[in-house]
Amino acid sequence: MTIYILPFLIAFFFTVFFIAWAISFGRRLKSDVRQSERHIHRRGAVRLGGLAMILAFFLALVLDQHLVITYQLWGVIFATFLIAVFGTWDDLNEMFWKSQLFYQAAIAVLVFIIGVRIYYITNPLTGGILDMTSGIWVFFSVILVLSWIIVVINAMNWLDGIDGLSGGITFIGALTIFFLSLKPEVNQPPLAIVSVALAGTALGFVIFNFNPSRIMAGTAGSMFMGFMLAVLAVFSGTKIATAVLVMAVPLIDFAWVIGERWRRGQSIFKPDRNHLHYKLMELGWSQKKINAFFYSVTIFISIIALNTRAIGKGLTLLATSAIMLAALAAVGRKIENK
Repeated sequence: MTIYILPFLIAFFFTVFFIAWAISFGRRLKSDVRQSERHIHRRGAVRLGGLAMILAFFLALVLDQHLVITYQLWGVIFATFLIAVFGTWDDLNEMFWKSQLFYQAAIAVLVFIIGVRIYYITNPLTGGILDMTSGIWVFFSVILVLSWIIVVINAMNWLDGIDGLSGGITFIGALTIFFLSLKPEVNQPPLAIVSVALAGTALGFVIFNFNPSRIMAGTAGSMFMGFMLAVLAVFSGTKIATAVLVMAVPLIDFAWVIGERWRRGQSIFKPDRNHLHYKLMELGWSQKKINAFFYSVTIFISIIALNTRAIGKGLTLLATSAIMLAALAAVGRKIENK
């Protein structure tokens, strides 16, 4: 376990250092939060958290003596730097949603080309394995990878509406993939190193982002966290079922909000406050209480995901979805009655 402690600590302390510098630098520039309908952060919190996280994560990987950075991993690292560029541009100038979607798709295509692919999938209901390495299935693999990466990126971006939420979920998700990679049937030490480095990066960020926050992840940070969780799920032998369970709360909320916007005839990309964390705030929940709720549910589901096989994961996902959808409907009705 000692080989995993060092990348965690390096990522953590580099993140703390760079974020402390970013806060100081942002304040000297009198940088302020770009106001939007989606974000509730303390006024004066700077939007440079993403740059700090990406740089710290990169250093943690390249300085690790036990990690051989493959061609595919270099491609992922390059993609995170593209996220830093496009995300920071959005943080400063607010990029149009079509441009954001284009860059997200381009990054997903890039990592597919370099080999971050879904070669097979396990049916969560039957446990059967479907080979996706030849014929028409390669096309479906492309669609699945692009859809998976884009959905997780945006789910994490939408989750980043209150202090501490996206970073905390990323920390739990990265640790879950870390423990998954150490299981005998997976046994992927390189993946464990990358995952634990992401966990250290997320924890270093959350310290400064927890309510009341001094820094925001911004578009660069939330896209980076979503992208890495999506890619790690593919790297870990296509353990997307586990990742879906870990990300169940933000993914179901993501789908619910899109459905609500569609039902009302609104653009699905128009920012609003129909997300679960905003609705809980309308009911009088504090940001800390909301974080505790999201963290607790995610940890509980993660434990189940690490200790069940395909069929158990499928049943857990169905049960979680049903409970979450019922809860979202109940919270909505309660707000309307209020």
